[in-house]
Amino acid sequence: MTRPTRAAVARAAFQGDLGAFSELAAAALWPGAEHVPMRGNTDVVRAVAAGKVDVGVLAIENTLAGTVTDTDDALLRVEGTCIVSETIVPIHHCVLGVRGATLRGIRSVASHPVALDQCRSFFERHAQIEPRAAYDTAGAARDVAAAADPTRAALAGRHAAKRYGLAVLAKNVEDRGDNQTRFIGIARDSAIRVPHLMHKTSLAIIVDDEPGALLRLLQPIAAAGLSLTRLSARPTGEPWEYEFVLDVEHAGSDERLARIVEQAMSGCRSCRVLGTFPSAKQRLAT
Repeated sequence: MTRPTRAAVARAAFQGDLGAFSELAAAALWPGAEHVPMRGNTDVVRAVAAGKVDVGVLAIENTLAGTVTDTDDALLRVEGTCIVSETIVPIHHCVLGVRGATLRGIRSVASHPVALDQCRSFFERHAQIEPRAAYDTAGAARDVAAAADPTRAALAGRHAAKRYGLAVLAKNVEDRGDNQTRFIGIARDSAIRVPHLMHKTSLAIIVDDEPGALLRLLQPIAAAGLSLTRLSARPTGEPWEYEFVLDVEHAGSDERLARIVEQAMSGCRSCRVLGTFPSAKQRLAT
């Protein structure tokens, strides 16, 4: 199996409306591809799995809000895709309103819950403004433009303001100036490893419900000198049963992880490889 080349990628799906940060990630990963907006993360994964689009882009974690659990859930529930790439996008949120609106007159700000969570200090300083959850940052901006209500605003990027003709009432309202989101690219076929680059492999594992089960899974990773860069736990639907999602960093030519995966498959209730892909934060491969 081979990773789609840039020339082969005609259509890239992303969660949200045109003007979303996910669209910026799609442009970074596959320049020139047609951007196909979709409402939810599961919609993106299903579209890729069904062959309706070539690739998809999903937010996986943010430096302030942490893991985007909807993405983990979509990857775990829908089969037929692999993680093939990742990119990191700086996130700077702005309060966007219609022309003539003022920050003092705003009574509600809508955005994706993860975006709202990145701007807690802003809402603490402006207690008169009610944060309202929306399915997407750019979708919230589009709705504010359509409503033409000077008391409503959206939390989104400057690119969304430009697309929907909104005014920037406050800029860079995120809690930290170094706010970033990591996005993953998914496709139907797995990526080709590049030996001299650092890679990540994402694993989805269900361990037995017994003392030390998770420790026995993690010890071989540490013993091999590999770095665990992310660990997330998601409910399987069975009472008190969880599936762990692990990102392990390794050199593209490193075969130690293959042995660890083989060991995990024999010692856990289930083990799936969600994808192996070049790390966006490269360092010297050893």
